[in-house]
Amino acid sequence: MNRNIIYLINPVSGITKKSSLVELIIKKTKEKKIQFDIVYTNAEGDYDFLKNKIQHEKITDIIICGGDGTVNAATAALLGVDVNIGIIPAGSGNGLAFAAKIPKQVSKALEIIFEGTASFIDAFYINNEFSCMLCGIGFDALVAHEFAKQKKRGLQTYIKVSLTNFFKVTPYSFIIDHDNVSFSTDAFFISIANSNQFGNNFTIAPKASLGDGLLDIVIVKKMNKFMLPFSVLQQVTGINAVQNINDISSKKNIIYFQTPALTIHNNSNAPLHIDGEPKETHKKFEIRIIRNAVKLIQQV
Repeated sequence: MNRNIIYLINPVSGITKKSSLVELIIKKTKEKKIQFDIVYTNAEGDYDFLKNKIQHEKITDIIICGGDGTVNAATAALLGVDVNIGIIPAGSGNGLAFAAKIPKQVSKALEIIFEGTASFIDAFYINNEFSCMLCGIGFDALVAHEFAKQKKRGLQTYIKVSLTNFFKVTPYSFIIDHDNVSFSTDAFFISIANSNQFGNNFTIAPKASLGDGLLDIVIVKKMNKFMLPFSVLQQVTGINAVQNINDISSKKNIIYFQTPALTIHNNSNAPLHIDGEPKETHKKFEIRIIRNAVKLIQQV
């Protein structure tokens, strides 16, 4: 079957110059003699129109050129649609792309688009909202909300916002319900991860897989703030093993377990982000995996 590609480009994501990006896309795709079109994202994040284009124009691939927010909105619109999804990372974090080992260099990402294979990956719902990568409740969400207000994007700005809020934040109160297990905890943040990282190759859930049917839950508990960086470092480097939910130790600073579904009671009204985008929070979160949600083009 001949390929017919739509490049969905976010002209304002990240810090990449989009003019050079578009030029390289056109050049490389023409060299491959593949039919293609370029469509730009919209401020509303509404991509339902793509379904009609896919059907009537026999589109085989939607290639998203943007960050995690754009990837989230586009993939949510394409659930259940028979189309391959590719990513050219052009955002600030690019968590899903990096989890799938898609490089940030445009030429190398295009090589994967042209030569890679599409395979199913999971996603998940938090209440009725879609997430393809990771959501957070607490400190990391607070940072996401503050980062969204900044005029300048990029890793340096993210680090600055993180450090500023680190000294202000206090733990939040949660109750976790999972099957027949329920426990309360005070925590700086909870990460619900389908991919292994926040973005920028900062790994929060080392054992996470995009297609294993499980969510990795990381709860960074209340502790002395001087201990917090060291505890998180143990988590990101893979020292912390995945725990059995029925055998959670109260002595551990970080709780790390896997599950296809759980409920989180957000007693302190902690802030929420979904795939790096600030969202309205809720008192209760019902979270469940979506098996084989989309077909993502990855390295062979």
